[in-house]
Amino acid sequence: MAPYSSSHSRLPMVSSLAVAFCLLIGLASLELTHGDELRVGFYLGSCPSVEDVVKDTVAKAFATDPGVAPELVRLHFHDCFVRGCDASVLLDSTPGRPAEKDSPINNPSLGGFDVIDEAKSILESRCPGVVSCADIVAFAAREAVHNAGGFSYLVPAGRRDGIVSNASEVSENLPKGSFNVDQLQANFARKGLSLEDMVTLSGAHTFGDCHCSAISDRLYNFSSTNAPDPSMDPNYVLLLKSKCPAPAPGSSDDPAVFLDVATPNNFDNQYYQNLKNQRGLLSSDQALMSRGDTATMVKSNALFGLIWKSKFADAMVRMGNIEVLTGSQGQIRRSCSAVNSNASPPTLL
Repeated sequence: MAPYSSSHSRLPMVSSLAVAFCLLIGLASLELTHGDELRVGFYLGSCPSVEDVVKDTVAKAFATDPGVAPELVRLHFHDCFVRGCDASVLLDSTPGRPAEKDSPINNPSLGGFDVIDEAKSILESRCPGVVSCADIVAFAAREAVHNAGGFSYLVPAGRRDGIVSNASEVSENLPKGSFNVDQLQANFARKGLSLEDMVTLSGAHTFGDCHCSAISDRLYNFSSTNAPDPSMDPNYVLLLKSKCPAPAPGSSDDPAVFLDVATPNNFDNQYYQNLKNQRGLLSSDQALMSRGDTATMVKSNALFGLIWKSKFADAMVRMGNIEVLTGSQGQIRRSCSAVNSNASPPTLL
């Protein structure tokens, strides 16, 4: 899942088949424990309403703006790939210390912070100092998938929040939209995720949108050839050019285009159909068709959408376990945007 920005269009009704598959996904993903101390039902004794609060908060935001769904999935991804799933992406910058959220990769395109803050505020009123921001982000991503795709999965919890956030660490940890398959595989492997996890999670590019600046070279000057990327469907190039005019010198205009023009707001497996048809928006997307092993995975995911959803749920659980803080590590922040006052301030390492 290379960086992208989210869509703000209304989602059509998800299929009843996908909704019916929700229970199957939940059973397939049943895992009472995950990692050292994460477990399903972690808050049953200390704050039993936590998942309901996050579910209701995300559903309310989604009803007003369906674009919040890709924002929340992306927020979870950007959190976990930098310092692990510790909510460091939520911390505000402090004087002289720019935080992750203010990296050019995240600001201004990263969203969903207000949804997390609202859920946290409700939970602090009910269960003060109990629920971590990191767990709220993981629950919210699950609810985003549920609202946009009609399926759900169980999320092990017990993460604690970090107290360090460095903007300089974002670029070196997140995959880039220009990566080839080898680079993508190495990037995900550093986080303990497999090649199949990488291909599976890339399917999150089935919704949301991306700024034209990220694909301008593919459309107008691929590899300094003054021509489009030959791996793109020519009709797709024409469509994208109509939405992303050639950048004018000195212009700050940077419109957005859907990552998936076929079903832009559905969380489905259309992404993989697009790759088969040479309609991957980012070069890192289309690159999945350039190698035999990943191309085989793409074709399978395009053919078996329900199986892909099950694999996606499991891969999200694995991603949510990256370098987590548990037990006495970190803290439970009272506000997701700042470390508690009795803790050491965020520092540059």
